[in-house]
Amino acid sequence: MSATAATGRDEAGSVLNHALLGQIGLTPLVELVRIPAGVRVLAKLEGRNPGGSVKDRAARSIVIEAIRSGWLPSRRLLDATSGNTGIAYAMLGAALGFGVTLCVPGSASPERRRILRAYGAEVIETDPTEGSDGAILRARDLLADKPDLYYYADQYGNPANPRAHEATTGPEILRQLRGRPLDLFVAGLGTSGTFVGISRYLRRAAPHVRRVSVEPDGEFHGLEGLKHMASAIVPPIYDPSLAHEREAVVTEEAQEMTRRIAREEGLFVGLSSGAALVATLRAARKTGSGTAVVVFPDGGDRYLSERFWGAA
Repeated sequence: MSATAATGRDEAGSVLNHALLGQIGLTPLVELVRIPAGVRVLAKLEGRNPGGSVKDRAARSIVIEAIRSGWLPSRRLLDATSGNTGIAYAMLGAALGFGVTLCVPGSASPERRRILRAYGAEVIETDPTEGSDGAILRARDLLADKPDLYYYADQYGNPANPRAHEATTGPEILRQLRGRPLDLFVAGLGTSGTFVGISRYLRRAAPHVRRVSVEPDGEFHGLEGLKHMASAIVPPIYDPSLAHEREAVVTEEAQEMTRRIAREEGLFVGLSSGAALVATLRAARKTGSGTAVVVFPDGGDRYLSERFWGAA
């Protein structure tokens, strides 16, 4: 082995030993007790990750593979994001020493954009009417223009995204149940990595569990981070065959449920969590009894500028 290769390997090993990487995951699984469901509902609180969302897991997986492959930290990480994965990238870039450039829809909440800039990321805002698809196309244009400058992380097509959840989130859920049976699993579809990865694990480890995916009810919606698959650029990592059922949720339903989660359960979560719980309650009515696990992707502090919080 050459001295250069050995030095590169040693530097990568040093970066990958950073303590922050070990703080991602092992999030709480908390029972909801006041919102009637007909089944026992446990929420996986992914907002408790150090970067504040479920996307820390995918970002860690993507970044580790890029470092091991030699792409980082010599290049800038480039990706499209509605906010949470970008925040995770920016956090890791600041900690591990690589630059981050993110294409973000102008519709992303101001809180998310401020957090990105606080970590030192370069933020390129794209047309808010084009949502995450417009951000994806802009990122691809940047890569085509300067291919030697960027490592394109491509969270929507990178298999490291669902692998993170297959390897960590799925096993965590079953361990936290401590042998109690699981009947229903629910998660939203954005990149689809969370749902796909956990569902792959459950299909092997607990194949009897009904797996339900959640998405907005139409192309024009207010559910940041979620995709209406029929009208969007479908992520290459998405596998629709993993869902036994798909639930479509109206933005206003998700807003009302998000307020209820805060006021009745004491959990301050984001809109995608409200949407996921709406879908969980629908699916639970069909089950009638048993235990459901629903993923709450992030906290509500990233959406405080949204007017629905002030509603009665």
